[in-house]
Amino acid sequence: MPLRAQDVRRRFDRAAADFDEFDFVHAVTRDGLLARLEPMLLNAKTIVDLGCATGAAAKMLAKRFRGAQVIGIDQSPAMLHEAARKKSWFTKSIFVEGDAADIPLAEQSVDLVFCNQLLPWVDDVPSVFSEVNRVLCKNGLFIFASLGPDSFSELQRAWLAADQGDHVHHFADMHNIGDAAVRAGLSDPVLDVDRLKIQYENSAALFRDLTGSGARNCLAERGRSLTGKSRFAAMTQALQAINEDSGIELDLELVYGHCWGSGPRARDGEVRIDPSRIGRRS
Repeated sequence: MPLRAQDVRRRFDRAAADFDEFDFVHAVTRDGLLARLEPMLLNAKTIVDLGCATGAAAKMLAKRFRGAQVIGIDQSPAMLHEAARKKSWFTKSIFVEGDAADIPLAEQSVDLVFCNQLLPWVDDVPSVFSEVNRVLCKNGLFIFASLGPDSFSELQRAWLAADQGDHVHHFADMHNIGDAAVRAGLSDPVLDVDRLKIQYENSAALFRDLTGSGARNCLAERGRSLTGKSRFAAMTQALQAINEDSGIELDLELVYGHCWGSGPRARDGEVRIDPSRIGRRS
């Protein structure tokens, strides 16, 4: 379902100042991505943290790849302000406002694109993948984390008990993400799934976390009127009933993936030939 880009930007702008207090899921998948980077032999000189938020991953990437130029890109000016404020003066990190579907960098200029939990907040994932392939050097690495379709299923069921409106985002299946990467020209995608259970004492704690991390409803088709106390109460009652003995428990499907840049794609009518494969005339 399509998202309202202005709502996404506004949510994250509002969450920026306190985002690091509520980015638990981001922190889990950030650590998961960094762990998956460890065994990879990669001499990255230029790195993009795509959807950098407050720059936590950019700081860790700068430590992992000493001397590399780390470029944090995000659409939220408030997030970028926080990232610049918190950056270490001993790194070559910069933070730039930009669209993931129109990355403001030159073709084949990046060795590593790191993308943590951005994909759930973009409508056109194929365009993002095409842009990543454009800016990646040949054999450069794209590594990302997202959420799978089983995420927030408890919240979806609870809202259905209250009304038939759209309240919970829909997340792409792992196989569809892999197919989109291949269609964009990225090569050898590898994806895996992990699970994360989060427990809350009550609905107030849950919605405080969702608001603090910017993860509230940004669906274009969501109702424009106020939900109302009665419907919200019906939803929270249904949510509590799902796990009567353990408060509220959410099950998140964490999708991790990586693939490689394939170099520039041929334009229509254009044929590219590797010079090393041209034989000598006898």
